[in-house]
Amino acid sequence: MTALSLAPPARRRPEASDFLRRVNKAAGMTLGFLIIVLGLLIAPLPGPGGVPVITLGLILVLRASYGAKRLFVKAVRRWPRALSPVRRLLRRNPPVLQIFWQSLLRLERLIAGKRRHPVTGLRRAWKGHRRAAA
Repeated sequence: MTALSLAPPARRRPEASDFLRRVNKAAGMTLGFLIIVLGLLIAPLPGPGGVPVITLGLILVLRASYGAKRLFVKAVRRWPRALSPVRRLLRRNPPVLQIFWQSLLRLERLIAGKRRHPVTGLRRAWKGHRRAAA
């Protein structure tokens, strides 16, 4: 007996049928479009509620459609800074809180300019609070 024969057999994922794969893609596309429409409906409400919802719907659509991926790649090449958070969210294990925080700081800089940065002041106060607690 060799060590190779003692090793457990390699586990493989069962292959889904072509029909199930198509149903899964269609369900992902439908759910993604519904979430995008929901985000557009709640976008006029106060607060940033529509943007994260639209981003979630866009992620679902991009995972299910090759045509949407091609359009997204073209858009990323045209506007890389604006779409980099969405690209980072499409990765396997995205750092969601870090991406949200960086997007919030970028939005603050866009709105407030170089005058005032209340979110940055909040970050510095929180960082000081963490150091005092340690």
